[in-house]
Amino acid sequence: MRTPVDVLSHPALDQPVEDANPERGVDKVVFGVTAAVSLAFLVWGFVSTDSLATASGSALTWVMEDTGWLFVTTASAFVVFVIWLAASRFGDIPLGRDDEEPEFRTVSWVAMMFSAGMGIGLMFYGVSEPITHFATPPPGTGDAGNPAAAQHAMATTLFHWTLHPWAIYAVVGLAIAYGVYRKGRLQLISAAFEPLLGSRAHGGWGKVIDMLAIFATLFGSAASLGLGALQIQSGLQIVGGIGKVGNGVLVGIIAVLTVAFILSAVSGVAKGIQWLSNINMVLAITLALFVFVLGPTVFILNLVPTSIGSYLQDLAMMSARTGAEGGETSTWLQSWTVFYWAWWISWTPFVGMFIARISRGRTVRQFVTGVLLVPSLVSLVWFCIFGGAAIDLQKTGTDIAGAGGIESQLFTTLQSYPLATVASVVVMVLVAIFFVSGADAASIVMGTLSERGTLEPSRRTVVFWGVATGAVAAVMLLVGGTDALTGLQTITIVAALPFVLVMIGLSVSLVKDLRSDPMMVRRRYAEEAVEAAVIAGVTEHGDDFVIAVDKDPEASGPVAPDLR
Repeated sequence: MRTPVDVLSHPALDQPVEDANPERGVDKVVFGVTAAVSLAFLVWGFVSTDSLATASGSALTWVMEDTGWLFVTTASAFVVFVIWLAASRFGDIPLGRDDEEPEFRTVSWVAMMFSAGMGIGLMFYGVSEPITHFATPPPGTGDAGNPAAAQHAMATTLFHWTLHPWAIYAVVGLAIAYGVYRKGRLQLISAAFEPLLGSRAHGGWGKVIDMLAIFATLFGSAASLGLGALQIQSGLQIVGGIGKVGNGVLVGIIAVLTVAFILSAVSGVAKGIQWLSNINMVLAITLALFVFVLGPTVFILNLVPTSIGSYLQDLAMMSARTGAEGGETSTWLQSWTVFYWAWWISWTPFVGMFIARISRGRTVRQFVTGVLLVPSLVSLVWFCIFGGAAIDLQKTGTDIAGAGGIESQLFTTLQSYPLATVASVVVMVLVAIFFVSGADAASIVMGTLSERGTLEPSRRTVVFWGVATGAVAAVMLLVGGTDALTGLQTITIVAALPFVLVMIGLSVSLVKDLRSDPMMVRRRYAEEAVEAAVIAGVTEHGDDFVIAVDKDPEASGPVAPDLR
């Protein structure tokens, strides 16, 4: 005989879930292993920089030659995957209870998504990527100075900054949000593997997954901080007139900003960091409006539809570009596309957790649509303004592309406008705040992963990972020698490779989870029941029949349909 408990626990019914309460304290295995490996890397980097540079260079060669195709293929596959999820029957599944309303209003949700789309990367590459691709066109897009150079430059930039990165983030964000809000799981990458690994997701395999997530976050965040240090150094050289400086100044910049992060973390002024982040967003918008109004406004406006059209036209070609096209293309991919895919993949634990936290109550379709479109729109506008301004200056005789390293090209562009010094100082302030708030957020995520999914990791753990991130950034810059950017790119690509496999497994696990969702079970029951009822009704009564719900006299209890 069926009891009420049997009915309430039926897989076709929405089950009440409670937020999982993680065990308190540090996971000694996860934290111990990742901390030990990180410290060993730092010792190696500071004691024998040359040997680390040699080893990372050899590793990069192997990664590019043997697995470069994996980065290229999976990045595009994730775009197709999340769009398919949104368009399929899974799109109606809520990230929460069946009747749960979104936690944040749509306007607030979009605003926070906009905030997530801004960062050191947009500051660093806002001018440098479009102008570099304009002056030195990517493989297969013609010679320098060809009439379509600007279109191809913008299309390539949007390829790296719009749908692909945010589709990568969406995979992790969806898996975490669905598991936490629909299933009541812990906010751990490993917890999302329960459908695939079962209880092993909480054992040794789960710990390995969380450790890989920490390493990915550590090196991805360090790459961003390294870019910030490079840009601040360049600003000091141009604005402060201090001339060419070495890597010692870079390390000093990272040290100062890391101390600022530690002070913010120890003081516990979370509202202060939030306040600084809001100021940063206002400053970024003000800087963009400054360049838009004083720069080539009409050219920028014309560039928006042109960039969208060129991006859509070139998308297939850009997605299929691999090292099979020759050594020149392989080298270019290493510096651009593969570096970006590795960088985005390494940021997925951080950004994925962030967008999951703000998306409770959204459906899968709403989540994917918002995550793909809102930040992509921000990137489109940002790159059209700054890239368009630089390309216009390059066309009219100001050599932006040849102005020192790519980290200085934004400052060189601003020098062509009034209040250049003020604007350049604003850039450095923006980057510095992004550094501090970015280190704060990334180290909290690593602390969460180190302490069994707790939302409020201890300050000691957070400070440890913040300091480690700054130190790793310094080592990555030193590994590059005179070309510090190369060191950032090399180690980021190598460190992100294992997490690609985690992302693939996460996608499989997510689909397995969604297939057994109560909404999907109900739909399967409904389709089978209605079909059987219609056949029986027509057979017995022709067109004159109604469908009613009653207990199956032959059934001994509820049995879930086979969803395999």
